[in-house]
Amino acid sequence: MAHEIADDDIVRTFEEAAANERPPLLVLDPLLTFLDEHDLGDGEPTIRPIGDGHSNATYLFDRGGARFVLRRPPRPPIPPSANDMLREARVLRALEGRARVPRVLAVCDDEAVLGAPFYVMEEVIGHVVTGTMPVGLDSPAERSRTANELIDALVEIHGVDWRAAGLEGFGKPDGYLERQLRRFRGLWEHNKTREIPAVEVVGSWLEENLPASPTATIVHGDYRLGNVLLAPEPPAAIAAVLDWEMSTIGDPLADLGYFCTLYVERDDPSLGKFELSGVTREEGWPTRAELVARYEERSGRSMTDIRWYQTLALWKSIVFMEGNFRRASSGMSDDPYLKAFGDGVVGLAERAEGLTRGE
Repeated sequence: MAHEIADDDIVRTFEEAAANERPPLLVLDPLLTFLDEHDLGDGEPTIRPIGDGHSNATYLFDRGGARFVLRRPPRPPIPPSANDMLREARVLRALEGRARVPRVLAVCDDEAVLGAPFYVMEEVIGHVVTGTMPVGLDSPAERSRTANELIDALVEIHGVDWRAAGLEGFGKPDGYLERQLRRFRGLWEHNKTREIPAVEVVGSWLEENLPASPTATIVHGDYRLGNVLLAPEPPAAIAAVLDWEMSTIGDPLADLGYFCTLYVERDDPSLGKFELSGVTREEGWPTRAELVARYEERSGRSMTDIRWYQTLALWKSIVFMEGNFRRASSGMSDDPYLKAFGDGVVGLAERAEGLTRGE
């Protein structure tokens, strides 16, 4: 499901944009000059938004027979250190040939072009799965294969030698979990629209029960079914892992815990608006325990304290979603999905607090 293009999303020039209340997402004249400089098609493009549009803006371009994807941050205000396109492009380039990622074609750090950094990557043909599996992959055997592929692709990412890939300095390998807690406490103060005591309670519990991390790896930061492209035809295979804006060097079990938090089993209570891929309730999808066991077997790492990592994942989701709700409430997003998040954030905070008590 793609978001709609609003009247003020795409303009010809910054002069035209000045007449609008909100800054534009695409400014065609300087953008086409940039694309020409990088031999990315020619002439006027056909532009279509892809993805859910709840965070970064992603567009598919068809320009003179060249097809490619452009990614840029959402409209301001953008939380500090979030939506960093230059980081995302750097990790994609480092992982090319080492993990399943799209190839980066061009990067722009000059904000005079669009008002924010952006990058252009190849179009990878495939399915993004949220509510239903594609025809041909919608059988118990292919669902099971898809789940195993998700784990195997994650093991592959965590197995990359990040220093050899040129990611020295991309993140600090030590103290990742402590920094996550500090960062998300800061983001909460920035994002919150009201007081939610459960968020503070959960943050304190996470600090007091910090586990020891295994050796640091590349961490995706938002690894889930909805952030991969499945190959178009069976047998089920992951064509590309997308949405690397949260990636860093850190604790690989944070990725696995997050994945397990958003992976619902058949009889799990609903996650409401946060249930991003309810398709995994269907027959054939393995249990979380089976997927953790596969990860442990394939990676050689043991999942030490899944409850802590799952609580961290829920807590981070709450902070992000409150930021999205804040953006929608301030008029910077037209997304009705985000505006409906108000109550959902509170419910998720209560659920996270329950997890701290082992409920």
